[in-house]
Amino acid sequence: MHVLITGAGGHLGRKLFDALEAKPGYAVSGIDIRPTDHPRIHTADLSSEPVWADLFEGVDVIVHLAGDREPGATWPSAIKNNMDATLTLYHHAAARGVKRVVLASSNWLHGDKRFTGDRLDSTTPPGPINAYGMSKLFCERTGAYFAEHHGLSVVCLRIGWTQWTHDNRPGPHMAMGRWGQEMWLSDRDFLSGMQAAIEAADVDFAVLNLMSDNPGMRWDISETRRLIGYEPEDGSPAKITMAIRLTSALKKLVTVTLPNAIDKRHPDW
Repeated sequence: MHVLITGAGGHLGRKLFDALEAKPGYAVSGIDIRPTDHPRIHTADLSSEPVWADLFEGVDVIVHLAGDREPGATWPSAIKNNMDATLTLYHHAAARGVKRVVLASSNWLHGDKRFTGDRLDSTTPPGPINAYGMSKLFCERTGAYFAEHHGLSVVCLRIGWTQWTHDNRPGPHMAMGRWGQEMWLSDRDFLSGMQAAIEAADVDFAVLNLMSDNPGMRWDISETRRLIGYEPEDGSPAKITMAIRLTSALKKLVTVTLPNAIDKRHPDW
């Protein structure tokens, strides 16, 4: 199986590239916007003229990790690097006979649910609160279109938190309090989830959570287990300190409680 990884030189991309390269039965190539030290990771900007699409010839599965990954991404960057680039990628993948795209989506699609008790799965109404989250929703919906109308299998994984620091260990050092800790994703669960999405049979389109099996989390991974055979090996309960409780309460007051009260009292403002 030939797998091409976009963003192959990045934090997650290189981990996946190296892991698949070491497995029998895989041919692996990649694209990254920055030069890398591997001859099969090609340098290209997915937001530019798509000369890079020739690299899709003979590819079975594309794992699309490239894009502006920052929650604080500006609208111009989110449109160019996430929306437009992904739409172009779908188009050329379908045209060149790629069987599947595994899309790196995001938990930021449910950013408005942080201070609710909602169960989070593919049926939960989206509520992105920033340009980054909106761009990932766009990428999911356009993936659904290409699956329905062009026969391209698309698996969207709403990837949890794999940290660049602390050797990706979970704990109260993680930002966003309980919300951040409960979406923790270990390195080996990330790799096994990606491999499951690459190899799963008979999936035309799916939107799935990819977190470790963290006790008490609101992200439902039962769909991920059932549809692609994901079996997480790790999990960690959130450790909530008094500082986390106070910070979260203040954040909720400023971002949710007060705005809602103002909207209710002054709906025409």
